[in-house]
Amino acid sequence: MKFKRLLLTLALTTPLLAQAQVVHPKIGKTAQSADGRISIELIGKKQFFAPGDKETADPDINSPKSVNVHPNGKKFYVNSLEGATTVVYEMHTFKKLAVIKHHFDQTKDAALWSKPSGLYPFTHYKNNQLNTFYGKPVESTFSHGGRYLWVPYYRRSYDINAQDPSAVAIIDTQTDKIIRLMETGPLPKMIATSPDGKYVAISHWGNNTIGIIDISSTDPKQWKHKACHIVDYQLQLNYPMNRSVNRDAGSGYALRGTVFTPDNHYLLVGCMGGGGGIAVIDLQKSEYLGRLQGMMANVRHLVLKNGFLYLSINGAGYVQKVSLDTVLDAISKMQNKKGTITGWTNCKVGAGARTIELSPSGKYIFAACNNASALYVVDAKEMKVITSIPADSYPVGLDISKDGKYVFTTAQGHSGKGGGNAVDIFKVTYK
Repeated sequence: MKFKRLLLTLALTTPLLAQAQVVHPKIGKTAQSADGRISIELIGKKQFFAPGDKETADPDINSPKSVNVHPNGKKFYVNSLEGATTVVYEMHTFKKLAVIKHHFDQTKDAALWSKPSGLYPFTHYKNNQLNTFYGKPVESTFSHGGRYLWVPYYRRSYDINAQDPSAVAIIDTQTDKIIRLMETGPLPKMIATSPDGKYVAISHWGNNTIGIIDISSTDPKQWKHKACHIVDYQLQLNYPMNRSVNRDAGSGYALRGTVFTPDNHYLLVGCMGGGGGIAVIDLQKSEYLGRLQGMMANVRHLVLKNGFLYLSINGAGYVQKVSLDTVLDAISKMQNKKGTITGWTNCKVGAGARTIELSPSGKYIFAACNNASALYVVDAKEMKVITSIPADSYPVGLDISKDGKYVFTTAQGHSGKGGGNAVDIFKVTYK
């Protein structure tokens, strides 16, 4: 009986143990769909888990959180969270062009700051050196046709529990220099630019709020905070100041994926925690409307393309799809700040589905699956997996070149599990 129980225990736990193993696929690894219409090859990487590998080692790759390809397709940007840097690479040669350091001095960098908005007061730190810190870059968005790259910081370095205002840096992509700094709410993660280029939205994971910045002017000095919307309730943060706590847990709705509707009317923000769903902001009225339900729990990333809304579901490892018209209809029927979206189509991908992006044609969805340590490819019409390929553990960020020929993933790593410190470069061939 004991032996049978042991066999059962091994049967149940072995897949979990295998899933948790750190993988570092070799350059040259390939995968192909069964019908041959798409094939993928790992053609390069930037990493620092193996400093001795001179061909791929890059000491500036330190827990890379996200990657963003410039709209002109000539270079891409990698945010190294723990390195407090944004690393710039040339697209086709993958040569490193610049390293942007997110370190600031109260006096030296005073001219970079916009005027305080009054929306984000400090409640714990009161000294006269609040603008002396280094920032941990998270996600990014381009504005003004790619002229500027906006990079929010997980926290200011002295704020060990991310409970006071953080900041967002604006990089001039012509010089790859930081030309502006603006305050944000606590623990900002996702950031997005409206289709008309007039607004930037920043979702604050830390306290259930969403900041809106007016960027309608071509002069960065004229950009200003427009509003800070509260999703149902604002978390009152009161964590220790002498020891760190897990801020990725217990952060209310844990606001994440952020996207504007094509007509610039609504802002949709995914809720990874709490009661889940999608928060809706009416930008024309500058009003929080409530949360939509009906999708799976643990919404991580949102993408709108070709009349459809796509979601990544982190915990269960799914990609979901529904028509934008269905979403807009659900918004129009919301009552008491509640609504429901029906008609979802689901596709099971690897565990821990994080960032998703669609190919330029809109035919394929690429998903960075964290726990599975793999890049998945989904047929966007049929909502079925057509292939997958191993990626350095554990991938979180992802972007696609403008011609669709390259996919980049970033492996941030897990505390106590390893992995991370890698950017994988995949070449995609379509038939």
